[in-house]
Amino acid sequence: MNLRTHAASPGPSGLYLITPDCGDTAQLLAEVSPLLAAGVHWLQYRNKSAPPALQREQAHRLQAMCARAGVPLIINDDAQLAADSGAAGVHLGEHDGDIGGARLLLGPGAIVGASCYDSLELARSAVSAGASYVAFGAFFPTRSKLGTRRAEPDVLARAAALGVPRVAIGGITPDNAGSLVAAGADLVAVISGVFDAPDPVAAVRAYCQSFL
Repeated sequence: MNLRTHAASPGPSGLYLITPDCGDTAQLLAEVSPLLAAGVHWLQYRNKSAPPALQREQAHRLQAMCARAGVPLIINDDAQLAADSGAAGVHLGEHDGDIGGARLLLGPGAIVGASCYDSLELARSAVSAGASYVAFGAFFPTRSKLGTRRAEPDVLARAAALGVPRVAIGGITPDNAGSLVAAGADLVAVISGVFDAPDPVAAVRAYCQSFL
């Protein structure tokens, strides 16, 4: 499958899984592989603690796995790594890079996402700069990222007019995901809700049920 063609297709909906920090590439691949088959819609590679060489290794290995599974891989914060690894796109935080520059580097068919926290104004600016989706949150308390801004579900409905997919993130569980989907989330982004679950494959399937 051509991931850039897939990225341009309309209407993404489902679980947006984000990898945990893991220094063991073999372990990371072993954990992720069955989850892709269980129904993950997009996968984001995020490893803040890894040195650049390990990030490159893991991104390339995950990209090969995602290509086989037909799941777009999105790289957190690093547009150049996304380009070098052949990933489908990049996700940028408020201070993590230029959306327009990432769009130029990765091309018109790439997925370029932007963290917009609780701000509709940030989302408008991101879309104007070339973002193909906007992410809001945290909607619930989360252990994955300290000091996060809290967002209210109504921001998802208000962002509908932007015409791009809306991602919800932050403390999302299978029990509360449905309320965010009902509020307008096209995808829910999760780390610990899957990777810390007793049965991660079952957790993926439970999240997917929120979209039915």
